[in-house]
Amino acid sequence: MKAVQLSSFGKENLSLVDLPDPGKPGPGEVLVRFRAASLNFRDYLVVQGKYNPNFPVPMVPCSDGSGEIVDIGENVTGFKAGDKINATFAPYWLSGHANKKELRTTLGGPLDGTLRQYAILPATGVVPMPSHLSFEEAATLPCAGLTAWSSFFVENQLKKGESVVIQGTGGVSLFALQFAKAIGATVYLTSSSDEKLERGKSLGADHLINYRNITSWGEKIRELTGGEGVDHIVEVGGAGTLEQSIKAVKLFGTIHLIGILAGAIKDLNLLPLVMNQIKVQGIVVGHREGFLAMNKKIEEWKLKPVVDKVYELSEFKDALEYLKDGKHFGKIVVRIP
Repeated sequence: MKAVQLSSFGKENLSLVDLPDPGKPGPGEVLVRFRAASLNFRDYLVVQGKYNPNFPVPMVPCSDGSGEIVDIGENVTGFKAGDKINATFAPYWLSGHANKKELRTTLGGPLDGTLRQYAILPATGVVPMPSHLSFEEAATLPCAGLTAWSSFFVENQLKKGESVVIQGTGGVSLFALQFAKAIGATVYLTSSSDEKLERGKSLGADHLINYRNITSWGEKIRELTGGEGVDHIVEVGGAGTLEQSIKAVKLFGTIHLIGILAGAIKDLNLLPLVMNQIKVQGIVVGHREGFLAMNKKIEEWKLKPVVDKVYELSEFKDALEYLKDGKHFGKIVVRIP
């Protein structure tokens, strides 16, 4: 089978190779034919050895994938050959709070990922994909979609009429925007690009803030909300933006801490978190039960993920470079022939 393999850390050590077919699935397993994969910033960090230098190599990278079941092993129920599926990021995390093994045993490091034609996975590691989506669209769901879903509907409960600040226009952010509007929330969208803000407006964003022009956007949010602040903040910047998020969130509000794109070390006054009883909730994707619930709602809402660009498997290095540049709006997808 064709696969992208990382022989040692560094993008220059990625290559398109022929690997042995995985064979027949065993009891409780399914054989999957991947049709598409989508990229997350985590994938870039893994390839560069910056996410976890102890991950085993050689490795097949990438955590998100969609495809179809080719064969099932003994004792597998609920699936059959031909079913269209998503692979789950953490194939053994089924529901509730994960233990360390469930949370750390994930596709695209330390397990082989989705940039390959075939894989044997535990049946717990796949879910039916929404029927109205293409493989390319569905491939965006396992990490970015589920992270946004877990933030709003698993670890917390976003309600109609509440307000949300969403940072940026990457994959998680745009899923958060679409979910928030589907539930009836008011969205404040931040970006450094007026063009991306206008595209966000077409997805339903109610208020647009260019943080290059308005660096103290936390105070601007508080001004726009009559001094109250917002109920939820989707925080993808980390230490570099957390100070503004703390200014923008209301009493007893929630900061959903998802990314650290703007750095990890910064002097930060934590007193407002205490005095305003602000909840900071770290989010690492989510469990299978949440994935099933999300896909059901995506079907009900007829929601379409935002795909910025689709590459062929032979163009995987170009796709990774495009991801690193950060110019995308939504998700970057690699088609698997």
